[in-house]
Amino acid sequence: MAEPLPPAIFLMGPTASGKTELALALARRHPLEIISVDSALVYRGLEIGAARPSAEELAAVPHHLVNHVDPAEVYSAARFRREALEAMASIAAAGRIPLLVGGTMLYFKVLRDGLSALPPANAELRRQLEQRAATEGWPALHAELVRVDPETAARLHPNHSQRIQRALEVYHLSGQPLSVLQRQSTAAPLPWRLLQLGLLPPDRHQLHQRIEQRFRHMLAAGFLEEVNRLYQRGDLHPDLPAIRAVGYQQAWQHLAGNIDEATMVERALAATRQLAKRQYTWLRGWPELRAIPALGGDALDRAEKYLALFNR
Repeated sequence: MAEPLPPAIFLMGPTASGKTELALALARRHPLEIISVDSALVYRGLEIGAARPSAEELAAVPHHLVNHVDPAEVYSAARFRREALEAMASIAAAGRIPLLVGGTMLYFKVLRDGLSALPPANAELRRQLEQRAATEGWPALHAELVRVDPETAARLHPNHSQRIQRALEVYHLSGQPLSVLQRQSTAAPLPWRLLQLGLLPPDRHQLHQRIEQRFRHMLAAGFLEEVNRLYQRGDLHPDLPAIRAVGYQQAWQHLAGNIDEATMVERALAATRQLAKRQYTWLRGWPELRAIPALGGDALDRAEKYLALFNR
């Protein structure tokens, strides 16, 4: 008989939906170790604006892929998959269960479904797309993406330059939409038995209020000072993924003198709401998702019930 697959838990949800609190509560009750699935938390120095768990929380529960790489690096989805699988294997070998927590839905998808056979980056084509964006604007290139790959375009904000550029690059190099190639995965299915939990706020207005409260708390906690330390390093620039993270991008523009603080706050909040909307869109179509109403006070009880059924 084949060996049973080891268990693993995905805990997904929009930003500010309470993922960290629920993950820590579960880890205090069960033999779990947390793997961060967050494209900002992976970088060192991104703490306040990335809602990094406190030092006490990090010490209380083992965490992986937090404070992991320098912000001058480009951390790819492919590298995440490789290192997440390594961490999962190590956790399982210690007799514990990996709990993967975050809101970077592309990372979850790549981990679960594998990497697609996508063409490599083409420097000349990227330069051409950047030149077009400089004259036409990224919303115009997003409109082109809507025509050639509406499925991918629906997941992207019209100013999400990096992702729009890559999607158009894939289309022009392969002649096929990115969304089609991504379904033609070359990797074997994830060899784990998955419990996939999704925190879904039933009230968008409540989530937006929480997003604003959290961002203003971050400002009071020294978020601008944190970004200024990155800004003063001298080796970082606004095209790096770390600096393009929601909140950091707008704070960087403010420190560069391009926008005032009030505009920075307004744009950061708008970008965070857009991020939450994209995350919610991903989750609505996520297969085998066990939905948990977020922000209602009984998320832990709901998660425990799903976990009890999963462990039978």
